[in-house]
Amino acid sequence: MAIKVYKRNTAGRRNMSIVKPDEISNKKPEKSLLTKLTKISGRSGGKISVRHRGGGHKRRYRLVDFKQDKLGIPGKIVAIEKDPVRSALIALVVYADGEKRYILASEGMKVGVDIVADKKAPFQDGNRMQLKNIPVGTIISNVELKIGKGGQLARSAGTGVSLMGIDEKNVQLKLSSGEIRLVNGNCYATIGQVSNFENSAVKIGKAGRKRWMGFRPTVRGSVMNPVDHPHGGGEGKQGVGLKYPKTPWGKIALGKKTRKKKKYSNKFIVKRRIKKK
Repeated sequence: MAIKVYKRNTAGRRNMSIVKPDEISNKKPEKSLLTKLTKISGRSGGKISVRHRGGGHKRRYRLVDFKQDKLGIPGKIVAIEKDPVRSALIALVVYADGEKRYILASEGMKVGVDIVADKKAPFQDGNRMQLKNIPVGTIISNVELKIGKGGQLARSAGTGVSLMGIDEKNVQLKLSSGEIRLVNGNCYATIGQVSNFENSAVKIGKAGRKRWMGFRPTVRGSVMNPVDHPHGGGEGKQGVGLKYPKTPWGKIALGKKTRKKKKYSNKFIVKRRIKKK
């Protein structure tokens, strides 16, 4: 994997770079695993519910198998591909019964490697098994939170979860945020961290490239008018002028805890995530 840094021959190229993974296969996506991706531009019922979304390049959605519920049936990696809607690479698996599926590619996964998902599988990167059967200290990814629901934790590029300990029924997982939580030992996880860890080093370089991704321009509230934002107004560069920063709708921002105090999953959190300074 290499990061290509462009020559500084224009203003947009000055800080632009892209990741070029070595293991990418030179083939078109599997047609049977593609579906249309409808653009909603951050709207719900025709009204904007998420700001600064819209436009973007036309894309097709890859049907990724987060459950990997073909237990005991070995599969072979036949291609490693880039997915336009996610940061991680995806792998095309052909199982022994002939079925093809996309899965999240683990770090170091290559074409021709055999993988398997089972309650207790060989300890190998890319294999998937129940948490209670994975050795303590292993880095895992695509972790289930509910039995049979499919992976929900550690799915973006380069992320991984550390398996800290195994109790009678639950296992302790340390997330990349620093949070330690309990998960049922019968849930499944994939050995190894997610591929494309260098994705975070990419520099967008120019505004147009961000528009291709479906993001519209964002500006600070302090440069708006008072009618548009609580921080707006004033002559020159003014401060917020409030006891604490607010969202465009007048709610407390920056530091306000939004998690429900009586959320059902609070009992599974052993240690809260580390607060960013």
